[in-house]
Amino acid sequence: MSSTGGGRKRKPSDRRRPEGDEAGGEGSPDDALVLIAAAATELAKLAQRHKFEVLDHLLAMARLEADEQLRARSRRKLS
Repeated sequence: MSSTGGGRKRKPSDRRRPEGDEAGGEGSPDDALVLIAAAATELAKLAQRHKFEVLDHLLAMARLEADEQLRARSRRKLS
């Protein structure tokens, strides 16, 4: 099948986002890491309650990774 392609195509924008605005208006990367860690913690509690051991473990690992990323970002900012 071939497409007729009748729609207009959007031109790529030449504007660049300011540094640190990778999330597209959804807060800073640090904010995202804090939110991810909190969500992983809550989901891990839910997994524990229902005895989903593997999910609990994976979510705990996700929380630890988010915490470690946040610590690494903080260390880079201080130096």
